[in-house]
Amino acid sequence: MNRVDKEERIQRIRIGLTGLAFVFLLVLLGTAISRSSNDASAPPVQNELAVPDQPNEPLAEIGAAPGTGTSTNITDEQANQAKGK
Repeated sequence: MNRVDKEERIQRIRIGLTGLAFVFLLVLLGTAISRSSNDASAPPVQNELAVPDQPNEPLAEIGAAPGTGTSTNITDEQANQAKGK
């Protein structure tokens, strides 16, 4: 192998590695932009005064576990009053 062939091969390797680095940076930039657009839309803040006081049952809210209906949600104080205590 002569010197010209070796230099040409090294130049092609450098160009290939530079292209790979450019594509990597381009994908990284695209990912950062797409994630920032998802974070920009924050969920609306709920007014805590508008929500009635109900027990926090996250599994029942998503339907993963049976929850008690709103008509059966009574506090211990209401249950004691119903029993006459």
